[in-house]
Amino acid sequence: MLDGGAFSEVTQSIPSAPYLVRISIRLCVALVAGGLIGLQRELTHKPAGLRTHMLLALGTALIVITADSYGMSKSDLSRVIQGLVTGVGFLGGGAILKLTAEHEIHGLTSAAGLWITAAAAAAAGLGQLALALLGVCLGLLVLAAFVKLEKKLGHRASRDAANRPPPVDPGVDDG
Repeated sequence: MLDGGAFSEVTQSIPSAPYLVRISIRLCVALVAGGLIGLQRELTHKPAGLRTHMLLALGTALIVITADSYGMSKSDLSRVIQGLVTGVGFLGGGAILKLTAEHEIHGLTSAAGLWITAAAAAAAGLGQLALALLGVCLGLLVLAAFVKLEKKLGHRASRDAANRPPPVDPGVDDG
């Protein structure tokens, strides 16, 4: 059974209603940001899809909100965000696949989508909701509107890459 001191400690940790509403809005904006980018990636059958982007956004926002709510200084909060950037880079690295036989790298756009998702979620977590949504809209514009141009340029780049000789392995003696 809780004594008076322990009960008081528990009730003091329950946030106020306005705080809960503010945090809920931030988390929901982060989820929408991750959902929008994730949906675009899912619909185009890319490796990192809807759930991945939404979970990344939620986790990023939770970490930023927790750090901000804890009362960290701006420099400490900056270090938390730097850690997130590094972690998301590692996650994005997992989405990148190099096909040795074809001399091609796939997944860079998926990795970049994870970065923009994390950035928008961090902005949402800090209460910069308009910035988060604007970033997502611009990211979606790049993902959706530049596909034709990329395919046009990519076709030429792929053809050029196919005509290039494979890289020389310095450890192999050709003579």
